[in-house]
Amino acid sequence: MVKVKVAVNGYGTIGKRVADAVAMQDDMEIIGIAKTRPNFEAAMAQKKGYNIYTLPASLSAFKEAGMPTAGTVEEMVRNADVVVDCTPGGMGEANKALYEKAGTKAIWQGGEDHELAGCSFNANSNYENALGRDFVRVVSCNTTGLCRVISPLDKAFGIKKVRVTLLRRAADPGDIKHGPINAIVPSPIKLPSHHGPDVKTVLPHIDIATTAVKLPTTLMHLHTINMEFNGECTAKDVEDVLAKQPRIRFVGQGITSTAEAMELARDMLRPRSDMWENCIWNESISMYEGELYFFQAIHQESDVIPENVDAIRAMMELEKDADRSIAKTNKAMGF
Repeated sequence: MVKVKVAVNGYGTIGKRVADAVAMQDDMEIIGIAKTRPNFEAAMAQKKGYNIYTLPASLSAFKEAGMPTAGTVEEMVRNADVVVDCTPGGMGEANKALYEKAGTKAIWQGGEDHELAGCSFNANSNYENALGRDFVRVVSCNTTGLCRVISPLDKAFGIKKVRVTLLRRAADPGDIKHGPINAIVPSPIKLPSHHGPDVKTVLPHIDIATTAVKLPTTLMHLHTINMEFNGECTAKDVEDVLAKQPRIRFVGQGITSTAEAMELARDMLRPRSDMWENCIWNESISMYEGELYFFQAIHQESDVIPENVDAIRAMMELEKDADRSIAKTNKAMGF
């Protein structure tokens, strides 16, 4: 089998996870990762056998650190079939010219604007839209988590409206630069938040409005979700639909918090303790005066990782069916 050659530009929170997930697939291979500094993440990439590429200005720093590089980022891009851009949000527009010059397909993350790629992606919502495309944007962790529940419920019952309050983690566990430490911050002050419009880049027909606050935690996001349907259904009907979704995990058995949900991931011996699925408290699934309510937790460091793998498969037309790609990705990653 000829494997798709994948490069990862940016090897931080998302990039290193994408690289490892791609390396697990039998129809893809990592041909290189890009780092700007010879730090511990670059050292770990080298230990895993990934070729390291960097900017021309950084070549000497890697040499002084005793960390050999395979060349420049531009050379890496030329050697790849597709680049997964995991650089900090806002850098994607500058990088696009590099990918276009090389004639290499590219995937961006949710920190970039929809217009950059022209296609925002969630595997179980609009896989077919990414088939054969040159540029795709995998939506953010929160948007991914919302699309995973909105899409199947809309197909089953028809959604009239969605209203969501997002309780957001303040920073990732390894982030030493952001807060708050001892505050709850409305984010943004001017409502609604950007998450609703981002869902509409994937599911444009959905009536959705969102609000968000930042909390002094690093573990997960928590969503309080309210939906009104066009058709009638019970809480059990909703639970049955969600139970069939391959990237949704019901949590119970004493799990009453995001901390315990992450402890479950540790006990499952997940790589980096990642929880790739939406964690839904199925006990919370309730109908009140004809409207649905439930809680779900989203692991912001990892839920978009399988979506990036599926986006590669769609863009390269390795698999034209969403369900088959999702199943293949999940099996390879060890869901």
